[in-house]
Amino acid sequence: MRFAAAVALAFVVAVSAAPTRGSAVALQRAQIDAFAPYTHIASAGYCQPARTLAWNCGVHCDATPGFVTTASGGDGLGTPYWLVGYYPPLQSIFISYQGTEMEKIAPIFVDIDFFLDPLNSTYFPSVASSVMTHGGFGDAHERSANDVLAAVKTTLVQYPGAQIVTTGHSLGAAVAQISAVHLRLNLPSGTKIKYIGFSVPRVGNPAWANLVDSLVGDVTHINNKKDFVPTIPPRFAGFAHPSGEIHITANNEWLTCSGMSAL
Repeated sequence: MRFAAAVALAFVVAVSAAPTRGSAVALQRAQIDAFAPYTHIASAGYCQPARTLAWNCGVHCDATPGFVTTASGGDGLGTPYWLVGYYPPLQSIFISYQGTEMEKIAPIFVDIDFFLDPLNSTYFPSVASSVMTHGGFGDAHERSANDVLAAVKTTLVQYPGAQIVTTGHSLGAAVAQISAVHLRLNLPSGTKIKYIGFSVPRVGNPAWANLVDSLVGDVTHINNKKDFVPTIPPRFAGFAHPSGEIHITANNEWLTCSGMSAL
């Protein structure tokens, strides 16, 4: 198993600094177990498109039988792998993005482009120029945005009323967060959008975090113990997390934290 995929899988079992503001409530076992399919599908984003198209990516595909892939793509370098498909048990259309792998140097360079850039109005119509995201994350999203949107629309025709879920780990979680807003702005208003990110870095400025909260609404980002990824890029550089933080403590207790993320 690849290093990054192994890290992602660890979320099923056990997700930076402990939260310091907002109230925290411990999740029950059934609530924790409910995240398992999301974790597996997020981890599947590391697999090459040919394998996710056939849903033959090893343990993560085996753990989510019945998943029907509509499309997959990316080159694993400048354009992260991505997949779009339908998972019947959750009646949801998933969009999963590749995270950062230690052996692939290009995604690392995408990650360290810490500059904040305004959103591209082609993909985010009517969003104020004060709303900004990490330049590398935004560029990575744009490279597959049209293909992903087309695949989601195709899948919605096949499964009308399905919920849309964007997910990923690390870099993939960042791209998935941007994708959630992009889809919200480009799909019918009644479409349900859900975002679940694992070990997500800060994606944009506070205006971006507020936009995610207001447009997507159903937002969850899970951080594991002392994982450093959710603490970068730094807050002093103008970055912020949205609401919806779940923190896994050193004792493997899952705490849901109210309000804007403490990280």
